[in-house]
Amino acid sequence: MEQRRYEGRRARGYLVGCVVAVLLWNVASAQIRYSISEEVNEGTVVGNIAKDLGLDKSTLRDRKYRIVSSNADPLFHVNQNDGVLYVSRTIDREEVCAQSSTCLINLKTVLENPLEVHYVEVEVLDINDHSPIFTEKEKRLEISESVLPGARFQLKASRDRDSGQFSVQQYKLSHSDHFRLEVKDKGEDGKIPILVVQKPLDRETAGSHSLILTALDGGKPPKSGTMNILVKLLDINDNAPVFSKDVYSVVLDENSPIGTTVIEVNATDLDEGTNGEVVYSFSNSMNQNILNLFEINPLTGEITVQGLIDYEEKDRYEIEIEASDKGTAPLTTEKSVIIKIVDVNDNAPEIEVTSFSSSIPENSRPGTTVALISVNDLDSGLNGKVICSLVEDVPFTLSPSLKDNMYSLVTKSPLDREKKANYELTIVGKDAGQPPLFFTKKIDIVVSDVNDNRPEFSLSPYTFYVTEANEPGTSVFSVKAFDSDENDNALISYHILRDGSGDNKVTSFLNINTDSGDILALKSFDFETLKTFQFRIVATDSGTPSLSSNVTVNVFILDQNDNAPVILYPVSSNGSAEGVEEIPRNVNAGHLVTKVRAYDADIGYNGWLLFSLQEVTDHSLFGLDRYTGRIRTLRSFTETDEAEHKLVILVKDNGNVSLSATATVIVKLVEPKEAFAAADVKSATNDEEDNNVTFYLMITLGSVSTLFLISIIVLIAMQCSKSTDYTSKYLQETNYDGTLCHSIQYRSGDKRYMLVGPRMSVGSTIVPGSHANTLGLPDRRHTSGEVRHIQRCDILIYFFHF
Repeated sequence: MEQRRYEGRRARGYLVGCVVAVLLWNVASAQIRYSISEEVNEGTVVGNIAKDLGLDKSTLRDRKYRIVSSNADPLFHVNQNDGVLYVSRTIDREEVCAQSSTCLINLKTVLENPLEVHYVEVEVLDINDHSPIFTEKEKRLEISESVLPGARFQLKASRDRDSGQFSVQQYKLSHSDHFRLEVKDKGEDGKIPILVVQKPLDRETAGSHSLILTALDGGKPPKSGTMNILVKLLDINDNAPVFSKDVYSVVLDENSPIGTTVIEVNATDLDEGTNGEVVYSFSNSMNQNILNLFEINPLTGEITVQGLIDYEEKDRYEIEIEASDKGTAPLTTEKSVIIKIVDVNDNAPEIEVTSFSSSIPENSRPGTTVALISVNDLDSGLNGKVICSLVEDVPFTLSPSLKDNMYSLVTKSPLDREKKANYELTIVGKDAGQPPLFFTKKIDIVVSDVNDNRPEFSLSPYTFYVTEANEPGTSVFSVKAFDSDENDNALISYHILRDGSGDNKVTSFLNINTDSGDILALKSFDFETLKTFQFRIVATDSGTPSLSSNVTVNVFILDQNDNAPVILYPVSSNGSAEGVEEIPRNVNAGHLVTKVRAYDADIGYNGWLLFSLQEVTDHSLFGLDRYTGRIRTLRSFTETDEAEHKLVILVKDNGNVSLSATATVIVKLVEPKEAFAAADVKSATNDEEDNNVTFYLMITLGSVSTLFLISIIVLIAMQCSKSTDYTSKYLQETNYDGTLCHSIQYRSGDKRYMLVGPRMSVGSTIVPGSHANTLGLPDRRHTSGEVRHIQRCDILIYFFHF
């Protein structure tokens, strides 16, 4: 029946422990406190943290709401869906908090993005699940019969693993006429039962007394434990030892070596013999932990250290000393010795990174939190005061938190990944003890890239030289840009800027590889049609948002020898290069017979024409100027010379692979009278031709001069705008009287170029029909009545590359 009542009480106790206590707000520390009974079932709800903190439940999972705990088997867990705190396993309060009056479990909860830390305290309430227990089932006391009423005998207290009201609350002694029970409350050490003599004892009447001591806790119903007390009466020893001091108090440093003397107590007994000999011992009520730390010499009363004294574990000890004589019925006197432990700086600070973001964007503003750091030092006072600092000169700093021993690692200046992408921080914690103790913690921080750098071209502007008649669809040149960012932020694509203006029509025939920057020409360039053009290329990275830059590209078309010479004179009526010249027989040596005129659409060396006699009936009669094409007599004619001579003239340019054309001149010798008549007709015809061409000649000269001036200005501007260190040296070249009239050489880097332009001599004139492509020098050897033919000179600018 008693067993069933006990089980009913235990079930009701568990039912009460499963009820969640009222939520308490601790305003001073900004913490939430819950209360829950021990030994509740796994999964019992403790409280709704999200609701009590006003957190948005929908963001808890995304923000990785969790409890930060170093325990491999935590007592609690939080549901990320609703923010409810649950019990993870059965909680034994006596295991977690021993016999502390208040059992508080501090939980640290963390939310990320942004980082939030909340502290939750859970108070574990005790239930009456343990009964009082005596370490001895039977206690034997020997008491002299001469003791007076009121003599006190301290008994060993009962221990109950429960705390508070469920610990031992009272003792009861079985009925006795000679003894009664008193209880001494020693606070932290509990209640101590004391057996008090109630009336004089008579050994002859009763030599012993059997008593039952019962210990009761504060449960409803209370639990109990019993101990049998056997009192044996001894013969008279009527003086108890007396201590020399009323109060013993001493100060002891923690970590004192084993064997260190704490204090020496002294007691005297007025009896003689064995009844006056005093021995010392610890009281039976002493806790076993204290017995492991201290020992007493039974003869001298010297208390020494025999274990590790740790201030952080306990800073004060109260030891009960007993002084007993050696009488047949020993008398005992008790005295308390107070030992105060002095803290020494024996614990180095400990640094814990509570929450850490290993990667931080380089555009983070100063003051951005990178990590939360908690510091702990088990020492007290100045020995436990910790100051943290960073060793390196880095763009980070430690900011103290409102809560003691908490720091925030924040940025103090802007970051630049392109200058430094990784930081290894060393955090040093130093306490204020003497000497101070240190602790270091290393943290690696990676600076992540943001798109804050534009692509940069290797040159600006670019200048390329492309030979005409290039193969369509092949690469003609390439540009390259670089980006200091990484990954997609440094992935560059290229495109040609097409604005649709007339100046950029040529870009419609260009294409660019968006990945490599190679530029393809979709058609062949013709130097005679297009000499130079300009366009812009844009390089764009793949960041978000993307950044871009552009560069100007100047392209110069280089001439090739792709045009053969064209014979302008002589040209017969049927279009063939053949003409007939009549001269008198009586002309002297050096007489100008005629001049073969030709032009080449190419310029420079490719357009420089040379004349040679390929066929002639008599080599002694006629000579040909190889540069001007003038045909002159080498001697006077004789009667034996034939009346008609055929001259075949070869005209070729100076290209690497020369192109040529031929002209045929038939020279007929006539009598002087016939020659004068023919000369008059020819002179009239030439005068009429010259009058018709004068107007066109003036327009041509004006256009040539303007175009030449513009070309020179553009060239000078391009040279001045180049950022690279080019050294240009202009060297005066030999002036030729042929089609290559004037040239200037210059160097640029490791390349050598020749600028070819017109040089007009004084008295030179433009030959009608020459299109101003060649320039000739006047022949000062002929008479004033002769027609002066001049060779053409190209007026455009051309670059020869060596």
